[in-house]
Amino acid sequence: MHPYEDPERLASYADVLAGELPGDWTSTYHPSEHKDDLAELADRIWDLDLVAAALAEQPPQQAAVLSRPDGAQFAVLDRPGEQEGFLIAAVAPRDLPDEAYRGVREPNGIMLTDDPFLGAEQVAGDLLARYETALAQVRHNAADGVQPSTPDRVMLTWQPDGSLAAAPVGAIARDVLAAHGFVPDQQTGIYRLSGDDTTVQARAVRAMGRRLNTHGIALAIPHPSGRIAPAATPPAAPAPAGPRASAARTR
Repeated sequence: MHPYEDPERLASYADVLAGELPGDWTSTYHPSEHKDDLAELADRIWDLDLVAAALAEQPPQQAAVLSRPDGAQFAVLDRPGEQEGFLIAAVAPRDLPDEAYRGVREPNGIMLTDDPFLGAEQVAGDLLARYETALAQVRHNAADGVQPSTPDRVMLTWQPDGSLAAAPVGAIARDVLAAHGFVPDQQTGIYRLSGDDTTVQARAVRAMGRRLNTHGIALAIPHPSGRIAPAATPPAAPAPAGPRASAARTR
């Protein structure tokens, strides 16, 4: 029997895979009748390698989409002409502009074993980390010109209201940012530090830079004209600025 003739095979595999991945994942099956959904899914496959080649050979006849509450998604697909195993690929968010993807390396998909438990280990040990890194960078790029971070560098970006923004990659960077007053936006993944009090802001950034450094993570921050970056050593005079009001930004 050809895999396309046994829809329960892919659907059951994806259900088990979703339950075994770290985090809260659910699976949605799309049979061959869902032509529009399958075509839209194929357009959003975030891959320029194995899965892209497979889709060029055979558009998806069925698929399962694994979804996480934060918007992360994977597509589980049949292997063209093969009886065993599956393909899994990251799905690009539909609500981000094309410009946000520039300079971000595709988290190319992988081939999965026919065993969903081993398949989950494959995803967790490889694709998931690459996808989360790329996803954070793209969301970062899309948020008010925030510059992308990397696993070994946190990039801070000045915002028009005087706050600082960062899109951290990895749990350590996220924890350090949160511990020093950066507040995460649950939709974009961007962390922001208020500029209402520039003295407090500067101290927080200096302390954060020291702590990141102990983990081998660099802290980078542009130095706009007319301002002194909080990570830099301030001049002896004038005295540090006191609290100042800033316009709240609604997102």
